[in-house]
Amino acid sequence: MRVLIVEDEFSSRKVLEKFIQDYGRCEVVVDGGEAVDSFKMAWEEGEPYDLVLLDIMMPNMDGQEALQKIRSFEKEKGVVGFGEAKVIMITALDDPKNVVKAFYEGGANSYLVKPVQKEQLDTELRNLGLKPGKPRRSVGRNARTTEE
Repeated sequence: MRVLIVEDEFSSRKVLEKFIQDYGRCEVVVDGGEAVDSFKMAWEEGEPYDLVLLDIMMPNMDGQEALQKIRSFEKEKGVVGFGEAKVIMITALDDPKNVVKAFYEGGANSYLVKPVQKEQLDTELRNLGLKPGKPRRSVGRNARTTEE
């Protein structure tokens, strides 16, 4: 499984990297703009991300805007349903407005409040059907298949 961590705070990045290391190959970026660029690049390389851990409050482009751009890109490529990357929004604010926006406007799959605990993350990943070391899908250069 390929994972993208999008987090501007150094300590949170390191914690998430440690928590997710058993699930697959992990890459890290520090803002929403880099997230969108990395997501598109991974797709063009034929190795899209299976999971994106996306902080909401970041400089340059926040997580909500990045999520909308990621979902728009997937839609342009004809990716829907199980073929979409799983996205877990992460924030320091337990704010219902952010939850509603992430789920209903952005298409997030889950939402966690910092500080994220390993057990909490593992539970969310299991709920999304993701397991340590298990690839979620196979991908050709210009095609994406659903769950294997």
